[in-house]
Amino acid sequence: MSLPQMAVSHPFLLSSRSAYHLNPLFFPKRTRFRPPLSRFTSFKRRTFAVAASENGTSTSPELAKSFDFTSEERIYDWWQSQGYFRPKFDPGSDPFVISMPPPNVTGSLHMGHAMFVTLEDIMVRYHRMRGRPTLWLPGTDHAGIATQLVVERMLASEGIKRVELGRDEFAKRVWEWKEKYGGTITNQIKRLGASCDWTRECFTLDEQLSRAVIEAFVRLHEKGLIYQGSYMVNWSPKLQTAVSDLEVEYSEEPGTLYHIKYRVAGGSRSDFVTIATTRPETLFGDVAIAVNPQDERYSKYVGKMAIVPMTYGRHVPIISDKYVDKDFGTGVLKISPGHDHNDYLLARKLGLPILNVMNKDGTLNEVAGLYCGLDRFEARKKLWSDLEETDLAVKKEPHTLRVPRSQRGGEIIEPLVSKQWFVTMEPLAEKALHAVEKGELTIIPERFEKIYNHWLTNIKDWCISRQLWWGHRIPVWYIVGKDGEEDYIVARSAEDALMKARDKYGKDVEIYQDPDVLDTWFSSALWPFSTLGWPDESAEDFKRFYPTTVLETGHDILFFWVARMIMMGIEFTGTVPFSYVYLHGLIRDSQGRKMSKTLGNVIDPIDTIKEFGTDALRFTLALGTAGQDLNLSTERLTANKAFTNKLWNAGKFVLYSLPNRDNVSAWQKIQDCKFNTEEYLLRLPLPECWVVSKLHMLIDAVTESYNKFFFGDVGREIYDFFWGDFADWYIEASKARLYHSGDDSVALVAQTVLLYVFENILKLLHPFMPFVTEELWQALPNRTEALIISAWPQTSLPRNTNLVKRFENLQALTRAIRNARAEYSVEPAKRISASIVGSEEVVQYISEEKEVLALLSKLDIDNVHFTDSPPDDAKQSVHLVASEGLEAYLPLADMVDISAEVERLAKRLSKMQTEYAGLKARLSSPKFIEKAPEDIVRGVQEKAAEAEEKINLTKHRLDFLKSTVVLSQ
Repeated sequence: MSLPQMAVSHPFLLSSRSAYHLNPLFFPKRTRFRPPLSRFTSFKRRTFAVAASENGTSTSPELAKSFDFTSEERIYDWWQSQGYFRPKFDPGSDPFVISMPPPNVTGSLHMGHAMFVTLEDIMVRYHRMRGRPTLWLPGTDHAGIATQLVVERMLASEGIKRVELGRDEFAKRVWEWKEKYGGTITNQIKRLGASCDWTRECFTLDEQLSRAVIEAFVRLHEKGLIYQGSYMVNWSPKLQTAVSDLEVEYSEEPGTLYHIKYRVAGGSRSDFVTIATTRPETLFGDVAIAVNPQDERYSKYVGKMAIVPMTYGRHVPIISDKYVDKDFGTGVLKISPGHDHNDYLLARKLGLPILNVMNKDGTLNEVAGLYCGLDRFEARKKLWSDLEETDLAVKKEPHTLRVPRSQRGGEIIEPLVSKQWFVTMEPLAEKALHAVEKGELTIIPERFEKIYNHWLTNIKDWCISRQLWWGHRIPVWYIVGKDGEEDYIVARSAEDALMKARDKYGKDVEIYQDPDVLDTWFSSALWPFSTLGWPDESAEDFKRFYPTTVLETGHDILFFWVARMIMMGIEFTGTVPFSYVYLHGLIRDSQGRKMSKTLGNVIDPIDTIKEFGTDALRFTLALGTAGQDLNLSTERLTANKAFTNKLWNAGKFVLYSLPNRDNVSAWQKIQDCKFNTEEYLLRLPLPECWVVSKLHMLIDAVTESYNKFFFGDVGREIYDFFWGDFADWYIEASKARLYHSGDDSVALVAQTVLLYVFENILKLLHPFMPFVTEELWQALPNRTEALIISAWPQTSLPRNTNLVKRFENLQALTRAIRNARAEYSVEPAKRISASIVGSEEVVQYISEEKEVLALLSKLDIDNVHFTDSPPDDAKQSVHLVASEGLEAYLPLADMVDISAEVERLAKRLSKMQTEYAGLKARLSSPKFIEKAPEDIVRGVQEKAAEAEEKINLTKHRLDFLKSTVVLSQ
């Protein structure tokens, strides 16, 4: 006796401790997979035990009222334990590969993460079901600045400073922190249902990836593409490091514009120019004063010298340059190339010297004289006070500033000239530009190609060094006692560096490594191929899965990460690292504002999952359009939670509608159905043929949209079909077969179609809503494998558009009758009579579905008549035109108490006429028209027009009702 047979004979086998607690008909004798863990635990919330019915057969399980979100983690753990996330590689197949954008190891899940996880998981699940070997490779980024800042704050709480520990001990502390807290973001990503191959998870400081970083640096240096030099960078005084443009955020803040006198050397007391600046403390770094050559106010001073205030008479030249905006401030520009990006570029063009007045910690240096050692902001206050005392301060006025702040620490960034390592980008960018031009790379949406091209065409060299202790140490060693700029060694290891140094300088040479680390984005730029084994190009993963297929990320890092990956991929592998770049927009609040802690509008994904479920969150995020920002609201989440419940309830209906397990003949007939043949389709009754045809159309449309990355269209198409066609129409129509036909063969057709359509809906929807679809799939009969690895529905299946139009006529007729019932306030439970009028062809196919029409329209089935001409009581009936050639007559006396309705409408008409008269009186008042705001007057006019229309309709209905009373007498 098999386990299913034993279960029916011995119900005790199906206790809450039994592993085989589902309806045995749902599982064949040979199953190739284990049901999810959620099927084995938490039975207090739902009953799966098979109960014995009166006739001794098993009944369908009772599903919970709604999907239990707590089962999501158990389903996920089961997927992972079965190895479903790992690619099943076929040497002859085309793999689908995505490298996950590595979140910071310090990170905690936010809606941006939820967006990329959702979209990438949709792609991965879809292509996995299409039968492609699918690899989604996860990992995290060491996040140099962010991680070092977090650990420094932790140490500060213990009263410890980084410099007191020393570099090695500090690095040890950071690794300890990473081991303890670094898995938080990974676990949160799993909660979103990410079907990554976690056995391949990477970290940018892993040994393999670190080897790739060193190799990349060495190769670029060997080609002359890496150099060291002093240039303007974004400097973080608190973090004591240069930061990338991406890590600088600009905000408009209230500030001050200071007006200062610069006396003209050799002139009288009246010979001076006034300079307006927001940063007076930088005047110690002035190397010139510039005016516009067309500004006649200052033309007499061009070529002379100006005296920089508070510098003991230091002179700088007064020059002319068209760069100066004569309409800004006073039209005079102080040039401080050591502390302003634009001044730096101007000084290099004009050959002016660079003068730095600031230390790395944000204090002024010895160039500032008496102000040496003061913090930059303290120096500003003291300097202005001194200028006022010496009569060199003209005035100060409020001014809105665009302030650059560190994304990590929040402090104001200081433009500073510093010796750093750079990558020459122009030759790399040229190849990346050609990749798009030649069609080797497609950017979605297409409009970002122009932005990509513009940035690469105007690219600047990349500062790759950071003054941190956490990260990839720059593989450069210097010779003790030698000039570092000239005498240095680039090597793959300290041993290699020492060997090279001894060959050149002798065996007693001493070397030391550059203290800086590489920009985090440098290792991230290698991510698509370093994670697959590069520089070992013989590695199995590299040979199988590189180049990858898609890079999906936010459009805000197109330049800082995506473009660099493309450049590095081409440079080191000779191949574009991915074929497609899919860029998503930002997540904003319901008002379109950027989410921030300051505004208090941050929506936490984990809290959202607890309240609405992962599937509802994913579905909401996925309905956006590529490249466009998405406004997220609780209203949308609530609506999509309702969608999850609707799907669940539809699943319950399908399950409860299926034949009993012991009805072997019925199940054999269901399994023998061939929906992929036109012959079988045409044998189906009209509602069944319609819903199957619509399903087949949906499969084609959805598959095409998936292939084109139109995920928002996919979601909307499935939603509309499931809710609008399947749930609202076919499920309701099927009840005529299941409950009212009295014919088992008719009921079996409906059962077969319900199962076929619903299981395909689950397949189409699974990439979007993996948890609820898998749970429902497991409950369906004869599942031989998990939904996550089931085959995608076949495309180009038969459909009959003519029969679809016929059912649409039946729908139009049903809607017309429903609207009439609502218009005349017919009691919901009341069955009414109807005469259906149409051509012979129309009447024939509508009459064949008399039971369906009666059920959907709440008609008295014994008083539904079909004819080709209006009935005798047509004038006493409500006449409906459903579509061309299809009409209906509903006897009014059958719908309402005519006398009571006349009385009700008369009272209603009187009230409406009173309200209308009041509106017209306001509009006829000249005082109201002249004094009231235009939008108020327009609103009253619209109300009056609407009231007039309602009065006319009510009068028409009253006349109609009164005429029927007369005719009936």
